[in-house]
Amino acid sequence: MGGAAIDTQVERSALECAAGRIAAEQPAWIALLERLIAADTCFPPGAGYAAFADLLQDAFTPLGFRCRRVEAPPSLWQAEGSQAEGARINLIAEPAERRHPACGIYVHTDTVPPGEGWTRPALALTREGGRLYGRGTADMKGTIAAIFAALRAARTEGVPLALDPVLLFCTDEEGGLYPGVRYLAEQGMIEGEQLICLNGGAVPRLWAGCFGSLDLAIRIEGRAAHSGDPTAEAVNAVEAALPILAALAALKQRVEARVSALPAPPHRAGPLTARLNVTAIHGGAKGSALPGLCTILVNRRVMPEETMEAAQAELEMAVADAARESRARVTTAVAGRLDPVIDPDAPGRFWPRWQAALAWGFGWDPGSFRRWGASSSSDMGFVQRAGIREILLGGLARPDNHVHAADEFTTIQDVTALARALLVYLADLPIPRGGPEP
Repeated sequence: MGGAAIDTQVERSALECAAGRIAAEQPAWIALLERLIAADTCFPPGAGYAAFADLLQDAFTPLGFRCRRVEAPPSLWQAEGSQAEGARINLIAEPAERRHPACGIYVHTDTVPPGEGWTRPALALTREGGRLYGRGTADMKGTIAAIFAALRAARTEGVPLALDPVLLFCTDEEGGLYPGVRYLAEQGMIEGEQLICLNGGAVPRLWAGCFGSLDLAIRIEGRAAHSGDPTAEAVNAVEAALPILAALAALKQRVEARVSALPAPPHRAGPLTARLNVTAIHGGAKGSALPGLCTILVNRRVMPEETMEAAQAELEMAVADAARESRARVTTAVAGRLDPVIDPDAPGRFWPRWQAALAWGFGWDPGSFRRWGASSSSDMGFVQRAGIREILLGGLARPDNHVHAADEFTTIQDVTALARALLVYLADLPIPRGGPEP
Protein backbone atom coordinates (compact mmCIF):
# COMPACT_ATOMS: atom_id res chain seq x y z
CA MET A 1 0.00 0.00 0.00
CA GLY A 2 1.91 3.03 -1.23
CA GLY A 3 2.19 6.35 0.52
CA ALA A 4 4.02 8.30 -2.15
CA ALA A 5 2.43 10.78 -4.50
CA ILE A 6 0.58 9.24 -7.42
CA ASP A 7 2.69 8.82 -10.56
CA THR A 8 0.28 7.81 -13.33
CA GLN A 9 -2.74 9.60 -14.71
CA VAL A 10 -4.57 6.27 -14.98
CA GLU A 11 -4.36 5.64 -11.25
CA ARG A 12 -5.37 9.20 -10.46
CA SER A 13 -8.35 8.85 -12.73
CA ALA A 14 -9.52 5.73 -10.86
CA LEU A 15 -9.62 7.64 -7.59
CA GLU A 16 -11.08 10.75 -9.20
CA CYS A 17 -13.88 8.70 -10.76
CA ALA A 18 -14.66 7.05 -7.43
CA ALA A 19 -14.53 10.40 -5.61
CA GLY A 20 -16.89 11.82 -8.22
CA ARG A 21 -19.16 8.81 -7.72
CA ILE A 22 -19.50 9.70 -4.01
CA ALA A 23 -20.83 13.11 -4.97
CA ALA A 24 -23.01 11.79 -7.79
CA GLU A 25 -24.65 9.19 -5.56
CA GLN A 26 -25.43 11.68 -2.83
CA PRO A 27 -29.18 10.84 -2.96
CA ALA A 28 -28.43 7.20 -2.05
CA TRP A 29 -26.36 7.91 1.03
CA ILE A 30 -28.63 10.72 2.18
CA ALA A 31 -31.57 8.31 1.91
CA LEU A 32 -29.66 5.83 4.08
CA LEU A 33 -28.85 8.56 6.61
CA GLU A 34 -32.53 9.49 6.71
CA ARG A 35 -33.42 5.93 7.75
CA LEU A 36 -30.62 5.83 10.31
CA ILE A 37 -31.67 9.09 11.98
CA ALA A 38 -35.30 7.92 12.15
CA ALA A 39 -34.23 4.76 14.00
CA ASP A 40 -34.28 5.57 17.73
CA THR A 41 -31.03 4.37 19.31
CA CYS A 42 -30.97 6.97 22.09
CA PHE A 43 -29.10 5.89 25.20
CA PRO A 44 -30.64 5.70 27.67
CA PRO A 45 -32.39 3.34 27.18
CA GLY A 46 -30.73 1.93 24.04
CA ALA A 47 -33.70 -0.25 23.20
CA GLY A 48 -33.41 0.09 19.42
CA TYR A 49 -30.11 -1.67 18.68
CA ALA A 50 -31.62 -4.81 17.10
CA ALA A 51 -33.75 -2.83 14.64
CA PHE A 52 -30.76 -0.63 13.82
CA ALA A 53 -28.67 -3.72 13.08
CA ASP A 54 -31.36 -4.74 10.58
CA LEU A 55 -30.95 -1.41 8.78
CA LEU A 56 -27.17 -1.76 8.67
CA GLN A 57 -27.34 -5.30 7.38
CA ASP A 58 -29.76 -4.26 4.62
CA ALA A 59 -27.39 -1.44 3.60
CA PHE A 60 -24.05 -3.29 3.57
CA THR A 61 -24.95 -6.79 2.42
CA PRO A 62 -25.48 -5.59 -1.19
CA LEU A 63 -21.94 -4.17 -1.08
CA GLY A 64 -20.51 -7.67 -0.59
CA PHE A 65 -20.41 -7.77 3.21
CA ARG A 66 -21.44 -10.58 5.50
CA CYS A 67 -22.77 -9.53 8.87
CA ARG A 68 -22.79 -11.19 12.26
CA ARG A 69 -24.47 -10.03 15.42
CA VAL A 70 -22.66 -10.18 18.72
CA GLU A 71 -24.81 -9.69 21.80
CA ALA A 72 -23.15 -8.59 25.04
CA PRO A 73 -24.52 -10.58 28.02
CA PRO A 74 -26.93 -8.62 30.25
CA SER A 75 -24.80 -9.47 33.28
CA LEU A 76 -22.15 -7.07 31.94
CA TRP A 77 -24.24 -4.00 31.16
CA GLN A 78 -27.17 -4.20 33.55
CA ALA A 79 -26.84 -2.51 36.92
CA GLU A 80 -29.14 -1.55 39.76
CA GLY A 81 -31.00 1.60 38.86
CA SER A 82 -29.80 1.49 35.26
CA GLN A 83 -32.10 2.90 32.58
CA ALA A 84 -30.71 0.53 29.96
CA GLU A 85 -33.26 -1.62 28.15
CA GLY A 86 -33.19 -4.13 25.31
CA ALA A 87 -30.58 -6.44 23.82
CA ARG A 88 -27.08 -5.03 23.28
CA ILE A 89 -26.59 -6.01 19.63
CA ASN A 90 -23.21 -5.20 18.11
CA LEU A 91 -22.81 -5.79 14.38
CA ILE A 92 -19.59 -6.82 12.64
CA ALA A 93 -19.66 -6.47 8.84
CA GLU A 94 -16.73 -7.83 6.83
CA PRO A 95 -16.14 -8.53 3.13
CA ALA A 96 -17.62 -11.88 2.16
CA GLU A 97 -14.36 -12.62 0.33
CA ARG A 98 -11.31 -11.74 2.39
CA ARG A 99 -8.14 -10.97 0.41
CA HIS A 100 -6.18 -8.42 2.41
CA PRO A 101 -5.13 -7.47 5.94
CA ALA A 102 -7.99 -6.23 8.08
CA CYS A 103 -8.62 -2.58 8.85
CA GLY A 104 -11.26 -2.09 11.54
CA ILE A 105 -13.57 0.91 11.19
CA TYR A 106 -15.45 1.78 14.38
CA VAL A 107 -18.80 3.54 14.78
CA HIS A 108 -20.97 3.70 17.90
CA THR A 109 -24.64 3.24 17.08
CA ASP A 110 -26.19 5.01 20.08
CA THR A 111 -26.94 8.69 20.41
CA VAL A 112 -27.74 10.87 23.38
CA PRO A 113 -31.48 11.58 23.85
CA PRO A 114 -32.81 14.58 21.89
CA GLY A 115 -33.20 16.87 24.91
CA GLU A 116 -34.97 20.21 24.71
CA GLY A 117 -34.74 23.20 22.44
CA TRP A 118 -35.03 21.64 18.99
CA THR A 119 -36.48 23.79 16.21
CA ARG A 120 -36.59 20.81 13.84
CA PRO A 121 -37.64 17.17 14.39
CA ALA A 122 -34.88 15.49 16.38
CA LEU A 123 -35.41 11.97 15.03
CA ALA A 124 -35.93 12.90 11.40
CA LEU A 125 -33.46 14.14 8.82
CA THR A 126 -34.01 17.76 7.79
CA ARG A 127 -32.02 19.12 4.86
CA GLU A 128 -31.53 22.86 4.63
CA GLY A 129 -29.11 23.81 1.90
CA GLY A 130 -25.89 21.95 2.58
CA ARG A 131 -26.79 21.16 6.20
CA LEU A 132 -28.29 17.89 7.46
CA TYR A 133 -30.08 18.22 10.81
CA GLY A 134 -31.06 15.46 13.24
CA ARG A 135 -29.84 13.66 16.34
CA GLY A 136 -26.81 11.64 15.33
CA THR A 137 -26.01 13.41 12.07
CA ALA A 138 -22.57 14.40 13.39
CA ASP A 139 -22.26 11.99 16.35
CA MET A 140 -22.12 9.64 14.65
CA LYS A 141 -24.63 8.19 12.20
CA GLY A 142 -23.39 10.56 9.51
CA THR A 143 -20.12 8.64 9.52
CA ILE A 144 -22.05 5.47 8.59
CA ALA A 145 -23.30 7.30 5.51
CA ALA A 146 -19.69 8.25 4.70
CA ILE A 147 -18.53 4.63 5.01
CA PHE A 148 -21.41 3.48 2.83
CA ALA A 149 -20.66 6.12 0.19
CA ALA A 150 -16.94 5.26 0.10
CA LEU A 151 -17.42 1.49 -0.17
CA ARG A 152 -20.21 1.79 -2.72
CA ALA A 153 -18.07 4.05 -4.90
CA ALA A 154 -15.04 1.74 -4.65
CA ARG A 155 -17.17 -1.25 -5.63
CA THR A 156 -18.88 0.53 -8.52
CA GLU A 157 -15.66 1.96 -9.97
CA GLY A 158 -13.57 -1.15 -9.33
CA VAL A 159 -11.02 0.61 -7.14
CA PRO A 160 -8.52 -2.02 -5.88
CA LEU A 161 -8.24 -2.16 -2.10
CA ALA A 162 -5.15 -2.88 -0.06
CA LEU A 163 -7.12 -3.44 3.15
CA ASP A 164 -10.27 -5.36 3.99
CA PRO A 165 -12.58 -2.94 5.85
CA VAL A 166 -14.10 -4.67 8.88
CA LEU A 167 -16.95 -2.52 10.15
CA LEU A 168 -17.65 -2.49 13.89
CA PHE A 169 -21.05 -1.03 14.80
CA CYS A 170 -21.07 -0.92 18.60
CA THR A 171 -23.46 -0.09 21.44
CA ASP A 172 -23.46 2.06 24.58
CA GLU A 173 -20.67 4.55 23.97
CA GLU A 174 -22.76 7.40 25.35
CA GLY A 175 -22.24 6.57 29.01
CA GLY A 176 -23.04 2.88 29.23
CA LEU A 177 -21.61 0.62 31.90
CA TYR A 178 -20.09 -1.78 29.38
CA PRO A 179 -19.65 -0.38 25.84
CA GLY A 180 -20.03 -2.85 23.01
CA VAL A 181 -16.53 -2.25 21.66
CA ARG A 182 -15.16 -3.28 25.06
CA TYR A 183 -16.94 -6.61 24.75
CA LEU A 184 -15.64 -7.16 21.22
CA ALA A 185 -12.10 -6.25 22.29
CA GLU A 186 -12.12 -8.50 25.33
CA GLN A 187 -13.51 -11.38 23.26
CA GLY A 188 -10.69 -11.02 20.72
CA MET A 189 -13.09 -10.01 17.94
CA ILE A 190 -11.19 -6.95 16.70
CA GLU A 191 -8.71 -7.83 13.98
CA GLY A 192 -5.59 -6.19 12.68
CA GLU A 193 -2.94 -3.77 13.87
CA GLN A 194 -4.94 -0.59 13.35
CA LEU A 195 -8.42 0.75 13.96
CA ILE A 196 -10.07 3.77 12.38
CA CYS A 197 -12.28 5.46 14.98
CA LEU A 198 -14.76 7.85 13.37
CA ASN A 199 -15.85 9.40 16.67
CA GLY A 200 -13.64 12.44 16.08
CA GLY A 201 -13.82 15.74 14.27
CA ALA A 202 -13.70 17.19 10.78
CA VAL A 203 -10.52 19.07 11.67
CA PRO A 204 -6.83 18.64 10.74
CA ARG A 205 -5.84 16.98 13.97
CA LEU A 206 -3.29 14.41 15.09
CA TRP A 207 -4.84 12.63 18.06
CA ALA A 208 -2.65 12.70 21.17
CA GLY A 209 -5.15 10.78 23.33
CA CYS A 210 -7.84 11.69 25.82
CA PHE A 211 -8.97 11.48 29.44
CA GLY A 212 -10.88 8.62 30.98
CA SER A 213 -14.39 9.03 32.35
CA LEU A 214 -15.81 7.52 35.53
CA ASP A 215 -19.48 7.77 36.55
CA LEU A 216 -20.13 7.00 40.22
CA ALA A 217 -23.72 6.56 41.39
CA ILE A 218 -24.35 7.41 45.05
CA ARG A 219 -27.49 6.01 46.67
CA ILE A 220 -28.72 7.54 49.93
CA GLU A 221 -31.50 5.55 51.59
CA GLY A 222 -33.34 7.24 54.45
CA ARG A 223 -36.82 6.61 55.85
CA ALA A 224 -39.80 8.38 54.32
CA ALA A 225 -42.34 10.08 56.60
CA HIS A 226 -45.00 12.79 56.68
CA SER A 227 -43.22 16.14 56.62
CA GLY A 228 -45.74 17.68 59.04
CA ASP A 229 -45.46 14.96 61.68
CA PRO A 230 -42.34 12.85 61.14
CA THR A 231 -41.61 9.89 63.38
CA ALA A 232 -38.39 9.51 65.34
CA GLU A 233 -37.21 6.94 62.80
CA ALA A 234 -37.64 9.33 59.85
CA VAL A 235 -34.50 10.16 57.86
CA ASN A 236 -34.71 12.82 55.15
CA ALA A 237 -32.55 11.37 52.35
CA VAL A 238 -32.18 14.72 50.57
CA GLU A 239 -30.88 16.41 53.72
CA ALA A 240 -28.59 13.43 54.33
CA ALA A 241 -27.12 14.12 50.89
CA LEU A 242 -26.01 17.65 51.81
CA PRO A 243 -22.77 16.70 53.65
CA ILE A 244 -21.89 14.41 50.75
CA LEU A 245 -22.43 17.21 48.25
CA ALA A 246 -20.26 19.50 50.38
CA ALA A 247 -17.51 16.88 50.44
CA LEU A 248 -17.71 16.49 46.65
CA ALA A 249 -17.47 20.27 46.22
CA ALA A 250 -14.30 20.32 48.35
CA LEU A 251 -12.84 17.38 46.41
CA LYS A 252 -13.67 19.11 43.14
CA GLN A 253 -11.32 21.99 44.02
CA ARG A 254 -8.45 19.61 44.72
CA VAL A 255 -9.07 17.47 41.66
CA GLU A 256 -9.34 20.36 39.23
CA ALA A 257 -6.02 21.80 40.39
CA ARG A 258 -4.30 18.81 38.72
CA VAL A 259 -2.82 19.63 35.32
CA SER A 260 -2.19 17.12 32.55
CA ALA A 261 0.78 17.13 30.20
CA LEU A 262 -1.54 16.09 27.35
CA PRO A 263 -1.40 18.89 24.74
CA ALA A 264 -4.55 21.01 24.84
CA PRO A 265 -6.66 21.81 21.76
CA PRO A 266 -5.62 25.02 19.98
CA HIS A 267 -9.03 26.58 20.65
CA ARG A 268 -8.72 26.07 24.42
CA ALA A 269 -7.32 28.70 26.77
CA GLY A 270 -5.03 27.05 29.29
CA PRO A 271 -3.99 23.45 29.94
CA LEU A 272 -6.17 20.37 30.32
CA THR A 273 -7.05 19.58 33.94
CA ALA A 274 -8.78 16.76 35.75
CA ARG A 275 -12.52 17.30 36.28
CA LEU A 276 -15.18 16.40 38.82
CA ASN A 277 -18.85 17.29 38.37
CA VAL A 278 -22.11 16.40 40.05
CA THR A 279 -24.27 15.76 36.98
CA ALA A 280 -27.58 14.53 38.40
CA ILE A 281 -29.53 14.56 41.68
CA HIS A 282 -32.91 12.92 42.23
CA GLY A 283 -34.91 12.89 45.45
CA GLY A 284 -38.33 13.70 46.77
CA ALA A 285 -41.65 14.31 45.05
CA LYS A 286 -43.84 16.66 47.11
CA GLY A 287 -43.87 19.02 50.04
CA SER A 288 -45.89 16.83 52.39
CA ALA A 289 -43.45 13.91 52.41
CA LEU A 290 -39.89 13.56 53.62
CA PRO A 291 -37.99 11.76 50.85
CA GLY A 292 -36.74 8.30 51.67
CA LEU A 293 -34.32 8.10 48.75
CA CYS A 294 -31.87 10.43 47.07
CA THR A 295 -29.46 9.54 44.28
CA ILE A 296 -26.45 11.49 43.06
CA LEU A 297 -24.44 10.90 39.89
CA VAL A 298 -20.85 12.12 39.82
CA ASN A 299 -18.65 12.28 36.74
CA ARG A 300 -14.87 12.24 37.10
CA ARG A 301 -12.60 12.96 34.13
CA VAL A 302 -9.38 11.05 34.71
CA MET A 303 -6.06 12.29 33.29
CA PRO A 304 -3.75 9.83 31.54
CA GLU A 305 -1.30 10.47 34.41
CA GLU A 306 -3.85 9.06 36.88
CA THR A 307 -5.39 5.61 37.21
CA MET A 308 -9.08 4.81 37.10
CA GLU A 309 -8.74 2.76 40.27
CA ALA A 310 -7.18 5.63 42.23
CA ALA A 311 -9.82 8.08 41.01
CA GLN A 312 -12.61 5.74 42.07
CA ALA A 313 -11.03 5.10 45.47
CA GLU A 314 -10.64 8.85 46.10
CA LEU A 315 -14.31 9.47 45.31
CA GLU A 316 -15.52 6.59 47.45
CA MET A 317 -13.37 7.72 50.37
CA ALA A 318 -14.79 11.24 50.22
CA VAL A 319 -18.35 9.89 50.21
CA ALA A 320 -17.66 7.45 53.05
CA ASP A 321 -16.06 10.11 55.24
CA ALA A 322 -18.98 12.51 54.68
CA ALA A 323 -21.54 9.80 55.48
CA ARG A 324 -19.79 8.46 58.57
CA GLU A 325 -22.23 10.07 61.04
CA SER A 326 -25.27 9.79 58.80
CA ARG A 327 -28.37 7.84 59.82
CA ALA A 328 -29.02 7.10 56.15
CA ARG A 329 -27.60 4.07 54.36
CA VAL A 330 -25.13 5.29 51.74
CA THR A 331 -23.78 3.05 48.97
CA THR A 332 -21.84 3.68 45.76
CA ALA A 333 -21.60 1.85 42.44
CA VAL A 334 -19.77 2.45 39.17
CA ALA A 335 -22.36 3.44 36.56
CA GLY A 336 -20.00 4.06 33.63
CA ARG A 337 -16.33 3.74 32.79
CA LEU A 338 -14.13 4.72 29.84
CA ASP A 339 -10.37 4.34 30.29
CA PRO A 340 -7.87 7.00 29.09
CA VAL A 341 -6.41 6.70 25.59
CA ILE A 342 -2.63 7.11 25.60
CA ASP A 343 -0.42 7.80 22.53
CA PRO A 344 -2.85 6.41 19.92
CA ASP A 345 -0.54 7.52 17.10
CA ALA A 346 2.31 5.26 18.28
CA PRO A 347 4.22 3.49 16.79
CA GLY A 348 3.22 5.58 13.78
CA ARG A 349 3.15 2.95 11.06
CA PHE A 350 -0.31 3.89 9.75
CA TRP A 351 -0.83 7.49 10.85
CA PRO A 352 1.13 9.15 7.99
CA ARG A 353 -1.09 7.59 5.32
CA TRP A 354 -4.26 8.39 7.31
CA GLN A 355 -3.13 12.00 7.67
CA ALA A 356 -2.48 12.19 3.92
CA ALA A 357 -5.88 10.62 3.22
CA LEU A 358 -7.69 13.16 5.41
CA ALA A 359 -5.78 16.01 3.76
CA TRP A 360 -6.80 14.74 0.31
CA GLY A 361 -10.41 14.09 1.22
CA PHE A 362 -11.05 17.38 2.99
CA GLY A 363 -8.68 19.49 0.91
CA TRP A 364 -6.52 20.43 3.91
CA ASP A 365 -2.92 21.56 3.74
CA PRO A 366 -0.88 18.65 5.16
CA GLY A 367 1.11 21.21 7.14
CA SER A 368 -2.01 22.44 8.94
CA PHE A 369 -2.33 19.37 11.18
CA ARG A 370 -1.72 19.87 14.91
CA ARG A 371 -1.38 17.26 17.64
CA TRP A 372 -3.65 17.59 20.68
CA GLY A 373 -5.64 15.64 23.23
CA ALA A 374 -8.93 16.21 25.03
CA SER A 375 -10.53 16.03 28.46
CA SER A 376 -13.49 14.33 26.80
CA SER A 377 -13.38 10.53 26.66
CA SER A 378 -13.48 7.59 24.27
CA ASP A 379 -14.13 3.86 24.48
CA MET A 380 -10.90 3.31 22.51
CA GLY A 381 -9.06 2.79 25.79
CA PHE A 382 -10.57 -0.71 25.88
CA VAL A 383 -9.24 -1.33 22.38
CA GLN A 384 -5.76 -0.33 23.51
CA ARG A 385 -5.97 -2.64 26.50
CA ALA A 386 -6.76 -5.48 24.07
CA GLY A 387 -3.44 -4.85 22.30
CA ILE A 388 -4.30 -2.61 19.32
CA ARG A 389 -2.08 0.40 19.82
CA GLU A 390 -2.53 2.50 16.70
CA ILE A 391 -5.95 4.16 16.51
CA LEU A 392 -6.65 6.55 13.64
CA LEU A 393 -9.13 9.30 14.48
CA GLY A 394 -11.49 11.07 12.10
CA GLY A 395 -15.12 12.07 11.99
CA LEU A 396 -17.67 14.80 11.46
CA ALA A 397 -17.75 16.79 14.71
CA ARG A 398 -17.01 20.50 14.59
CA PRO A 399 -17.20 23.05 17.43
CA ASP A 400 -20.29 24.70 15.93
CA ASN A 401 -22.47 21.75 14.85
CA HIS A 402 -24.27 21.22 18.18
CA VAL A 403 -23.10 17.72 19.04
CA HIS A 404 -25.16 16.53 22.07
CA ALA A 405 -27.28 19.69 21.82
CA ALA A 406 -30.44 20.82 20.08
CA ASP A 407 -30.39 21.12 16.27
CA GLU A 408 -27.33 18.90 15.79
CA PHE A 409 -26.17 18.93 12.18
CA THR A 410 -23.47 17.91 9.79
CA THR A 411 -22.90 19.06 6.22
CA ILE A 412 -23.04 17.31 2.88
CA GLN A 413 -19.56 18.66 2.23
CA ASP A 414 -18.10 17.03 5.36
CA VAL A 415 -19.76 13.64 4.77
CA THR A 416 -18.47 13.68 1.21
CA ALA A 417 -14.98 14.63 2.35
CA LEU A 418 -14.84 11.89 4.99
CA ALA A 419 -16.04 9.34 2.43
CA ARG A 420 -13.27 10.40 0.06
CA ALA A 421 -10.67 10.12 2.83
CA LEU A 422 -11.80 6.57 3.65
CA LEU A 423 -11.78 5.65 -0.04
CA VAL A 424 -8.23 6.80 -0.67
CA TYR A 425 -6.92 5.31 2.59
CA LEU A 426 -8.24 1.83 1.81
CA ALA A 427 -7.24 1.92 -1.88
CA ASP A 428 -4.25 0.00 -3.16
CA LEU A 429 -3.04 3.16 -4.85
CA PRO A 430 -0.70 5.98 -3.84
CA ILE A 431 -2.38 9.07 -2.44
CA PRO A 432 -2.55 11.95 -4.92
CA ARG A 433 -1.12 15.37 -4.33
CA GLY A 434 -3.82 17.95 -3.68
CA GLY A 435 -7.51 17.30 -3.16
CA PRO A 436 -9.95 15.54 -5.47
CA GLU A 437 -11.50 17.45 -8.33
CA PRO A 438 -14.64 19.29 -7.15
